[in-house]
This record gives sequence, C-alpha cells and structure tokens, in this order.
Amino acid sequence: MDVSFLGGPAPQHGVGVVAPFDFALDRELWRWVPGDVSLRLTRTPYVPVEVSLDLARLVSEHETLTDAVRSLSAAEPEVVAYACASGSFVGGLAGERAMSAAMTRAGDVASVTTSGALLEALAELGARRVALVTPYTESVTRALEDYLREAGAAVTGRAFLGLTRHIWKVPYRAVADMARRAVTGAADALFISCTNLPTYDVIPQLEAELRMPVLSANQVTVWAALRRIGARAVGPYQALLMDRPAPGPAAVPPDVAVEPEGQEGVT
Repeated sequence: MDVSFLGGPAPQHGVGVVAPFDFALDRELWRWVPGDVSLRLTRTPYVPVEVSLDLARLVSEHETLTDAVRSLSAAEPEVVAYACASGSFVGGLAGERAMSAAMTRAGDVASVTTSGALLEALAELGARRVALVTPYTESVTRALEDYLREAGAAVTGRAFLGLTRHIWKVPYRAVADMARRAVTGAADALFISCTNLPTYDVIPQLEAELRMPVLSANQVTVWAALRRIGARAVGPYQALLMDRPAPGPAAVPPDVAVEPEGQEGVT
C-alpha cells in the first residue's frame, strides 16, 4: 500500500518536562496537551530518600536541573517545565526564581516551574484566598503555606495525608474528601499540590460541588508551559482553561501581589 501521499507526521511543538525520579503520572500530563504538542520528559537521578523537605531540596538542586535540561536540549523543546511542586516551593520565592533562571540558562529557552505556574494561575483567576490539599507530611505542607504567604496569598484552610511514598496511588475519592475538609473558609480557589497526585478527572467534579476554581499541580504546570509557546491546555469544565481575553506581557507576573488574611487550619 502506497502511503507516500500522507506526507509524514504533522509538525509538533516540543515541551520539555523535568520530573522527579519517582514521577508516575506521565499519562496525566498528556491529557492536558493539544494534538500539535509533544511532551519530552526526563527525570532527576534516583536518591534513596522518601518524600520530605530533604527530598524536595535534593531534586531541585541547580546542578541536577541544569543536567536534566541539557539532556532535553537535543530534542529541541520550545519551553521547559520543572514538574515538581515541593521542589519548586521549598526555597521560597527567591529559590523558585533562581531555579527557573538556571533552567533557562541551561536550555536557552523559556522555563516554568510548578510553583511559579501556581502563582501565575492565581493571578489569572484573580484568586486572593487559597485552600490547600496536599498528600505531604505537615512539614512539607507548611512549606507550601509559607511560599504562598510570601507571595501575598492568604491560606484559608488545608488538608493533608502525611504520605512519604506511593503518592500516585491515592484514589480520586481521597482527594475529593480532602478538598471538602480544606474548604472551611471563604476561599477564592482550591489548590491540589504534588505532581504525583492524580487530579485530572476530579477537578471538574470538585469545581461543580465547591463552586470555585480548582487548580492542581500538573494542570498549572502544563497550562503555564503551553502559554509560553502560544498554545492552550485542554481539559473539559476546568475554570483555569476557560476562554479569557489574551493576556499581555504584564499578565505573567512573578508573584501574586495581594494582602494576606487569616487562616483556618484543617488537618
């Protein structure tokens, strides 16, 4: 059968993704990606440490990220994303910015991190008060709270699982239950942290139930990376992905300039 008339595969825009060594949700990332974009993934080297602040620091060292980005360069990505929430918030705002800058230098392309993408998404939605869901231990969850407060966001409630491994095995039901516990105050949005926590199908369900935007680590990472190359993330009934006027350069701020408010803690 002569298939020469097909002319080969359609051109693809490349998005490089650096993920931690234990990342198990490649398929979830792909679900937000349109058909003319290909993800090109690599992972950080294995270290024998469970999920913790120590692990977050190890997988986000500049040398580690630089090596990972350089390994992606042969595939010529147009943007590179660091798909790790804790690794990108553990050093605070300055740490996240330095991480992104190191990746940009290594790959000579635009770069984003999960935690930087979160702040960008909150600004896009005009969300000033945030409820949090995490699979982490309390110490890692508190580091995320500190990061958001440093950026000027108010944390209105939280729920966490205390896990140190096998986060990708958490069922949607557990994520939804945590979300209901976390939304105890007047939140503008809910953020579900950790790129290794499944969220794609639970987002529209929670948005309908809680009547607020629901963001997740993988969702904001893909959304922000695609923005850099003029592409749109795909996902049914997800508030972040709804049609909005095209943003100007000033609509991609480094942080969220809002006044902090009080917090209710839920564990």
